[in-house]
Amino acid sequence: MITGADLGDGTYRNPVLNADWSDPDVVRVGDDFYLTASSFGRAPGLPLLHSRDLVNWTLVGHALERLRPAAEFTVPRHDCGVWAPSLRHHDDRFWIFWGDPDHGIFQVNAPAVRGPWTSPHLVKEGKGLIDACPLWDEETGEAYLVHAWAKSRSGVKNRLTGHRMHPDGSSLLDEGKVIVDGDRIPGWFTLEGPKLYQHDGWFWILAPAGGVETGWQGAFRSRDFFGPYEERIVLEQGDTDVNGPHQGGWVRTQAGEDWFLHFQQRGPYGRVVHLQPMSWGADGAGGADGWPVLGDAGTPVAVHRKPELPAQPPAAPATDDDFPGGRFGRQWQWTANPQDGWATQHSGDGLRLSCVRSADAHDLRKLPNVLTQRLPGVECVVEVELRLDSEEPGARAGLAVLGDSFGWIGLERADDGTARLVHRFVESVAKKERDAERPKAAPEGRARLRIVIGAGARCRFFRDVGDGWEPSGPVFAATPWRWVGALLGLFALAPVGGGHAGAATFTQFRVSPS
Repeated sequence: MITGADLGDGTYRNPVLNADWSDPDVVRVGDDFYLTASSFGRAPGLPLLHSRDLVNWTLVGHALERLRPAAEFTVPRHDCGVWAPSLRHHDDRFWIFWGDPDHGIFQVNAPAVRGPWTSPHLVKEGKGLIDACPLWDEETGEAYLVHAWAKSRSGVKNRLTGHRMHPDGSSLLDEGKVIVDGDRIPGWFTLEGPKLYQHDGWFWILAPAGGVETGWQGAFRSRDFFGPYEERIVLEQGDTDVNGPHQGGWVRTQAGEDWFLHFQQRGPYGRVVHLQPMSWGADGAGGADGWPVLGDAGTPVAVHRKPELPAQPPAAPATDDDFPGGRFGRQWQWTANPQDGWATQHSGDGLRLSCVRSADAHDLRKLPNVLTQRLPGVECVVEVELRLDSEEPGARAGLAVLGDSFGWIGLERADDGTARLVHRFVESVAKKERDAERPKAAPEGRARLRIVIGAGARCRFFRDVGDGWEPSGPVFAATPWRWVGALLGLFALAPVGGGHAGAATFTQFRVSPS
């Protein structure tokens, strides 16, 4: 675990979540804050994070065990699946709505954040329906839903569509109406990611525009849900180094303070999460005509006082793992829906991965049985110990940095039965991996593996097969997928053939500051 957001003196430094917790949304229930984020094609999906001060966060579970429709996620679909979920608490239940760009708008709900969560329910079927957010009007009993559009699937973008929704969240009550058309607002493009609220007698939509890397945060308000809406830019880069500060959620603390959590796109690190102070003009806090003011007069803060909440110990989502009993921690996700037998439980410590047979063993990007976690957004050192238990020629296992290009280091069983240390990589345009270093004998079928991640996610690989640490191959620059940051991965593979191909065991996975 790498912490660093809480400076220990009553202030914090952004980002508060320094890894790819993309498209965050947040809700408060009592003294507790909960956050979810996009999980795209990985399983389990819909991560659930908890905090009591909005600065120190821990990962407490997932709301989606497997992606639906299950048959479409038996193989990796890295940029598909769960896009921009919205998290709400209504009628003593937690609710999460999200758009799958290929299938439609889904929701799950649960009586407690740790579940049990319902199976995904399809609320609106269709292509290109993304970034869904519900609202329950507690005074009238009516419910609403707003969503954006993905042009890649629907041919439509830069607009928000609103619906009346059945109060039980099961269905929509009308055909929908465009309530904000970004094409009619001079200079606005790629309007998406809406979050829907009521405040001070207005319907509010907080929504980003301008693109992931260069955009801004907008606010829209109307006395009627279906509009017309007026708009204002409420957060933009200005003279800061926070590019594209937008897309997130507003939350009010029990002390009455307002805060906004949003992402910043940081290349191979994905979308890291920032916390901004927020105020409303109606209370004399600096805005005009009741509009919200985010950050430092509309630009992101780097360091700021923490929310006026009880002090909490420093915390961050876990990274390290000893794999007790063969089980892996919540920070790990498969690259597709898992199958039985990929990881086996046992009486000791260590992750025992079966060497899954695959015709795509030469390309980790195509494999569903890669166990991944987010690449930390700081310079760090990643280490793990590996034992290759398989005697199958061609069986291999290793530690990877996985994105549109990838590199990995690990062990492989040669045709003559010996184990050797291999280091391979593939460029984004290539279809098959190549050696980054000449293979080296690993007499005991064991190795310690290390990746030193430097500035800009430039990775140096190291190996130790019993004679001390040695560097391996050239520097590898981690790359993201289209929407997803690079991932750390553990895997075990074997060529196509018959019968069980054995296994590999990983122990003492560690991520530490460099």
